[in-house]
Amino acid sequence: MKNALITGATKGIGRAVSIAFAKQGINLSICSRNEQELSDFAKELQQINPQIKVFTTLADCSKLADVKNFAVFTEKNMGFVDIIVNNVGMYKHVSILNDSDDSFQKQIDTNLMPAYELYRFFGKQMVSVGKGHIFNICSVASLNPIAVAGVYSVTKYALLGLNKVMRLEMQEHGVKVTAVIPGSTLTDSWKGVEVDKNTMVLPEDVASAITNILGMSAGANVDEVIIRPAPGQI
Repeated sequence: MKNALITGATKGIGRAVSIAFAKQGINLSICSRNEQELSDFAKELQQINPQIKVFTTLADCSKLADVKNFAVFTEKNMGFVDIIVNNVGMYKHVSILNDSDDSFQKQIDTNLMPAYELYRFFGKQMVSVGKGHIFNICSVASLNPIAVAGVYSVTKYALLGLNKVMRLEMQEHGVKVTAVIPGSTLTDSWKGVEVDKNTMVLPEDVASAITNILGMSAGANVDEVIIRPAPGQI
C-alpha cells in the first residue's frame, strides 16, 4: 500500500486528488487550515475506503514551521512517502503595481515555499530508496503570464522552474517529477463569480490525470501535463 502526502487537501484539486487516491487504496497524510473541515474530510475518506489510513495535520502552509511540522508528523506516522502532491496555493487577481506591500512574500510563501521545503525534506529518502513521484500543481499562468494576476504568475512560473530542477535532480535516481498545469479550474478561486462548469476544467479532471500518470510503467515519466478548458481559457 502506497503513502501520499497532499497539501491543502480539503478543497478543490487537493480534495479531488485525495478522494481519487482513497479509492485506489493509497494511505493519506493531509493538511488544512480548518480543523473542522479536516476532521470531516478524514471521516469521509475513511468511509470511501475503510482499508486506508488517513493522517491529518492542522497547518497553514504559508508558514515554514507548519510545513516542517506537517513533514515530520507525516514521516513519523507513515514512514516512506511514495507520492507528494504540492497542491496548496493562492490566487490574487491584481496587477503588480496595484498590489499590496505584503502580497509578494505571501504568495511566494504559499505557492512556492511548501513545494521547495517538502522536496528538501523527503527528496533524499526517495533517492536512497530509488522510487517516488512528486506532483507540482502549477497553472497555465506558469506558461503565459496573466497581467491582472501579476505576482501569482511570477510564483507559478517559479514553481514550474522548481519542478524542472527537481526532475533533473531526480531522474537518475528513479524518482519521477511531474508538473500538472491546469487552465481555468472550478475551485474556490471562482467563488462569487457566475461560471458555467461545462466550460471549465473540473478538479476531478486533474485528479484523473494524476492517477493515470501514477499508473504508467516504471520507465515512463510525464514531464508536464496541460489541461485546458475545451472552449479555451475563461
